[in-house]
Amino acid sequence: MIAALVFDFDGLICDTETSAFETARDIYAEHGVELTVAMWQDRIGTSGRPWYADLEAAIGPLPDVDAIVERRRIAHHERVRSETAMPGVHAFVASAAGAGMRLAVASSSSVGWVEEHLARLELLRHFDVLSCAGAGVVSKPAPDVYVAAVAELGVEPSVAVAFEDSPNGIAAAKAAGLRCIAVPNHLTGTLDLSAADAVVDSFERLTVDDLATVLDR
Repeated sequence: MIAALVFDFDGLICDTETSAFETARDIYAEHGVELTVAMWQDRIGTSGRPWYADLEAAIGPLPDVDAIVERRRIAHHERVRSETAMPGVHAFVASAAGAGMRLAVASSSSVGWVEEHLARLELLRHFDVLSCAGAGVVSKPAPDVYVAAVAELGVEPSVAVAFEDSPNGIAAAKAAGLRCIAVPNHLTGTLDLSAADAVVDSFERLTVDDLATVLDR
């Protein structure tokens, strides 16, 4: 039986990750350093390593780091505000909520970020719990956000399914005892997602009724 679904946010519900990468890449380029997708990929799904770490490794400490971080933050947030939900997300989430499933988000981002964009995308009303890193809760790949999500939902991990787009997220979900379906995006599609119980190309290829079948393949 599947009683609850727990979703990552960034790169899964909304493509915030392209903007995160591209705005960081722009700053690197200003300093004569190339930021490649391969250099960026280990950051996806976690907030554990600063986005400018490889830049400082190449050129040394940034003397104006606070100003650079703020400038990049503003650019990133402005770009993300024009992003829509990933293909198939609206229909899948609405269908799951309509079927009586309990829904949560488990994210390495702040609750303010997740709540703002779920509201903007008109998805917030479908979610019972937002479990996010911060205030003592460690980001993925630690399982904390998933442990907290299922506890707040009032379900056992064994009856919850996680949806993730990255190895860091998959590791967190599995460590918390959830089954996990990976739905990669264009930044994570080349990564090793084999630790997930199943991989699908898009939410457009999933229905709530198919979940058990997909997990048992």
